[in-house]
Amino acid sequence: MKTLILAALFGMTALTATAADYSGPLKVGTTSAFAPPLETAVAEAKKQGLAVELVEFSDWTAPNVSLENGDIDVNLFQHQPFLDNANQQGGFHLVKYAPAIINNVGLYSLKHASLAQIPDGGTVAIANDPINGGRGLLLLQKAKLITLKPGAGLKSTVDDITANPKHLKIIEVEAVQLARSLEEVDLAQGYPHYLRASGVIDPNNALLFDGLEHPEYVIQFVIRDGHQADPRLKKFVAIYQHSPAVRASLDQFYGKLYQPGWTQ
Repeated sequence: MKTLILAALFGMTALTATAADYSGPLKVGTTSAFAPPLETAVAEAKKQGLAVELVEFSDWTAPNVSLENGDIDVNLFQHQPFLDNANQQGGFHLVKYAPAIINNVGLYSLKHASLAQIPDGGTVAIANDPINGGRGLLLLQKAKLITLKPGAGLKSTVDDITANPKHLKIIEVEAVQLARSLEEVDLAQGYPHYLRASGVIDPNNALLFDGLEHPEYVIQFVIRDGHQADPRLKKFVAIYQHSPAVRASLDQFYGKLYQPGWTQ
């Protein structure tokens, strides 16, 4: 029995040591919407002796699956409501580690110069995921194009629409494809970074921005729960938040359509 107990304790000690092994490059997952400033942070980290490997994903599912599986150490692409939904739907054990930035999201049109010109029966594209779709509906309500049920918030769906005076046809599109939908619809929810990448429209030319009235939409550095003590994370986040070179990269990439989500 004593031998078994000692073996068990040895096994637990080995697991603990493995869990606390934060050697090797820090692997950071992201998407194209956040990659350029992160590339600057990676370069700055290298100057300070911290090796960081940036892994870019093309969708909004793989970064969390990869993080949960331990293929990467941290990701940066999502806000808290999106993370909460991902944990619930995927059974993940992911938690926010530190805030990054908050972006303006807007309503855009290639066909109309104002919201008043949106025609009766016009087509509007919003994000098809449960959280960002809700953000799009809240934008449409702010634009006075629809009315949502009292109390309908970040998780609003089309079923929460109580008034649609222009009889708008609302279609749901994968968020990363919304920029390309602009050529086919009267109005679309838009994310400045994807609009800039697509070249379809100047991201500054939204007919309406949602502003920064929802701090829940601050993009977060996200990790697996239990890895908060990783010293590489602390150093890299400090570089991202406080390096003048990274701030210059953020300003260049996002222009005026972002704000830092951390205390200055």
